[in-house]
Amino acid sequence: MTKSELIEAVAEKAGIPKARAELLVNGIFDAMGEALARGEGIELRGFGSFTVRTYEPYEGRNPKTGETVQVKAKKLPFFKVAKELKARVDAGRGRHSLAPEAPGDEDEDEDDALTGSEDREESAE
Repeated sequence: MTKSELIEAVAEKAGIPKARAELLVNGIFDAMGEALARGEGIELRGFGSFTVRTYEPYEGRNPKTGETVQVKAKKLPFFKVAKELKARVDAGRGRHSLAPEAPGDEDEDEDDALTGSEDREESAE
């Protein structure tokens, strides 16, 4: 979905003109960007959370020349998907329903937390 498609969907669902929906969507994105720029996190329950991760400077290599390069410290936004959104997306593939898990059901998130594979996958995106 593109930003213009999101604006159209918001306009349709809210029953408002596209121009007003565009102001709404732009306002939300602007507020989120400003919060992240200040180093604040954003939590959207049932959807996910945005945080800012700080990376220390390090010595890297130019893959083309093999030359050593100093990489400056940086801050990057990071998104972690909520369990509810994972379940909705997964239900689209027919694997799980949106019903709460029964006691004793295996929790894939625990496996991810133990191996750290979830962080590696999301960081690569």
